[in-house]
Amino acid sequence: MPPVFLHKGKVVFLTMEKRVAINYPLIVTLEIDEEHKAMFSKLRKDHFPAHSNYLDAHLTLFHHLPSAESAIPEALQLAAQHGAFPLEVTGVKSIGNGVIFTIASDVLLKIHQELQQQFMPWLKRQDQQVLRPHITIQNKVTAFKASRLAEELSAAFSPFPIMATGFSTWYYLGGPWRPAAFFPFQQGS
Repeated sequence: MPPVFLHKGKVVFLTMEKRVAINYPLIVTLEIDEEHKAMFSKLRKDHFPAHSNYLDAHLTLFHHLPSAESAIPEALQLAAQHGAFPLEVTGVKSIGNGVIFTIASDVLLKIHQELQQQFMPWLKRQDQQVLRPHITIQNKVTAFKASRLAEELSAAFSPFPIMATGFSTWYYLGGPWRPAAFFPFQQGS
């Protein structure tokens, strides 16, 4: 891949022949505390097919926003003033060809609804739906493999708390994601 940098909200590739600017879709995720992110990322590394596992564990809030729209980072910066808040990991679920941990938080649902209202002009159908927060630790496997892993993880599962620590934005490059920005939640809010 040629050298890349960000210029006015566009990812710019530098080649010998020319400079090519591309507006990649922007993904918004919720960051969680490092201890639990490491735990979920290890599960993901152990159970996600290596050829398509480009990322650490994450909780996606929005899948496809315009990267050049300045109102998006401004809204995330304002929402990050909320401060860190708890989430509850409530269960393990097979999703057919993968496995997720389900997440519950009234605070997260409220913040997501507020951001949806602000982002409505740019939302694709998927991002207009009610958020069903989850962390995917396996995907793109057979239904048999997914159901076996879900049974295995469910057998020892008890709900537990984690902390939401901020928002991250990412450029979707057609497979891999490239970090764009981090909006940490304010401490002590």
